[in-house]
Amino acid sequence: QVQLVESGGGLVQAGGSRRLSCAASECTFSRGAMGWFRQALGKGREFVAAITWSGGSPAYADSVKGRFTISRDNAKNTVYLQMNSLKPEDTGVYYCAVDLGLRSWIATRAVDYDYWGQGTQVTVSS
Repeated sequence: QVQLVESGGGLVQAGGSRRLSCAASECTFSRGAMGWFRQALGKGREFVAAITWSGGSPAYADSVKGRFTISRDNAKNTVYLQMNSLKPEDTGVYYCAVDLGLRSWIATRAVDYDYWGQGTQVTVSS
């Protein structure tokens, strides 16, 4: 079973930056697309960004385009989310997930992802 562990969350001021990491426990990580989702208090889980197993053609939610960057290091079984120019509306629990479906397209729905981390809280103060 794949286990995903997020880290890097915390409190940051608006306009600041934060880098999240997600480490996977098994080498199956290298064959799966990786995604980041977030969930604000009282809201549903929303897509943030995703990247294919090869690291190419990342996808982003419109709300984070130009501010967030997703990347992965398959040798370390780790995916990253660099978050810049943070806004209070970016506050939430951030989850990483792996899609082992070997799709030719990047999934943006949570139901398409097979394994999830426990989440890490990001709070952006105004």
